[in-house]
Amino acid sequence: MREIEMLGLREDILQAVTEMGFEEPTPVQKEVVPVLLEKSTDLIALAQTGTGKTAAFGLPVVQLTAVEERRIQSLVLCPTRELCLQVARNLEEYSKHTRGLHVVAVYGGADIRGQIKQLERGAHVVVATPGRLNDLIRRDKIDVSSVDRVVLDEADEMLNMGFKEELNEILAYTPHTRNTILFSATMPKEAERIASTYMEDPVKITVGRKNSGSENVRHIYYSVRPDNKYAALKRIADFSPEVYGIIFCRTRMETRDVAARLVKDGYNADALHGDLSQAQRDVVMNRFRNRNIQFLVATDVAARGLDVSDLTCVINYNIPEDVENYTHRSGRTGRAGRQGLSISLVSGRELGRVRQIERIIGRKFEKGLIPSGKEVCRKQMLHYTETLAEQSGIHEELAEVLPEAIAKFEDLSKEELIGRLLAANFNELFEYYEKASDLNEKERKVRERDRNDRDNKRRGRSNFARFHINLGQSQGLTPVKVIDLVNRVSPKMQIEIGKIEVNRKATRFDADREFAEHLVEALNGYRFLNHTVLAECAGEVADEGRSERFRGGNKRSGGGRRDGNRRDNRSYDRRRGNGYKK
Repeated sequence: MREIEMLGLREDILQAVTEMGFEEPTPVQKEVVPVLLEKSTDLIALAQTGTGKTAAFGLPVVQLTAVEERRIQSLVLCPTRELCLQVARNLEEYSKHTRGLHVVAVYGGADIRGQIKQLERGAHVVVATPGRLNDLIRRDKIDVSSVDRVVLDEADEMLNMGFKEELNEILAYTPHTRNTILFSATMPKEAERIASTYMEDPVKITVGRKNSGSENVRHIYYSVRPDNKYAALKRIADFSPEVYGIIFCRTRMETRDVAARLVKDGYNADALHGDLSQAQRDVVMNRFRNRNIQFLVATDVAARGLDVSDLTCVINYNIPEDVENYTHRSGRTGRAGRQGLSISLVSGRELGRVRQIERIIGRKFEKGLIPSGKEVCRKQMLHYTETLAEQSGIHEELAEVLPEAIAKFEDLSKEELIGRLLAANFNELFEYYEKASDLNEKERKVRERDRNDRDNKRRGRSNFARFHINLGQSQGLTPVKVIDLVNRVSPKMQIEIGKIEVNRKATRFDADREFAEHLVEALNGYRFLNHTVLAECAGEVADEGRSERFRGGNKRSGGGRRDGNRRDNRSYDRRRGNGYKK
């Protein structure tokens, strides 16, 4: 008997999954499916993206549905439109031979009237994004008061995207008797709070270690100077002719810049970020899924909920601040039993973050060497010749001119002919890489720079850039509120802030230049003190003076005069050159 038949599924569902090519259940399916079929229970399942979670909850959802009852029995919540549509399609495939079962997907970015009509025709299972579902509940267009089960798919991503309030509101509308089934790759504190509030004695299943990376993924980092990151990315891409992956960047501005540079250099690439409309996003994603795009350049937020099963790799153009984001990124590759690759371009200052991620996911990073120009040219030529040798058959029109073409080359030896063929295809590549430099940052130089940075910190000097914003004393801005503003637009980051000058109608402040692009993008358009912020970076600062540590989210800052725990802002306004680390 096949292992899939031992899960306890009905014959109609077995027929459907067999036609889909299911033969052996994944570990998470082996653990979850029998539990959900055998008893009515709340359940928490921790498993990486791409391990078969949809079938783990989807197959029981189909089997437990009483099609004769015309009501919504199962509610599946997903973080994004793409995942919502994918889950709905999968449920429809699982129920292909289950007569009368109706699945409806509701999500933002589509006509709500059409979705309302579908709901009015009747649904047993609703797959939804939190925002659109809340909208339908408020309009009294959907009744979730009698659902039997609620599935929170990729709960950590929903919470990271800011859906905490929507989830609480939705769950409050559902009956206390319902079962809550939570699937997540990681278990942040917000997810634990939802579990403790809305779940009763849940069964807990962990496939792999909590917050661990997929066992099928290799983790490699390349040590490279920040100003060489794009050159390193290009060289890695050239060394892998069949690469197909997602490049993760920190900001929308960076995604646009990297994607534009790749396109200019002849790669099929496009950017996915929060400024795109849903229609634009759909066009980009369809091109990527159809492999018309070789590289999708994306931010963490824009890429959440994407499901592309055959990526060769993900590339971290910037290693993320949050370890959970790294887990999600690397989980995009190595899916469905395939081998995956997570590549990180790491500057010397980020090596400590690599070690931190290693400890949490329980996996070691390999230290890679960026290939030389000569190695890239050799790899490209060998790939071309292998592809050429594997081609079979000649097009009819080519066959007609073949005798004439052969006559042109009859005086050339095989070696000369192959040499000319390679030269015609690769001369431009040879010229580009002829004087290519070594992009690998030497550990000695990293240590020297880190030592210099430590010395600068002891002397109170940092690498600052100067920022101008359009708010000042007239709008109620103070130095403390400048720090609060930076905190708000940069959660979970530590950005060193130097001198702050608040004038009547504008403000200047110095901050770590490494975060210059992020700050300009995050500040522009942000609403603060009932005003829209306009920001620009005026360039580097030569001499910053003393700086002190200030952590994001902390109410405390260094410098200035203190009376107990109270800070004297007026004293600070008269003192110039004091710095704080956010």
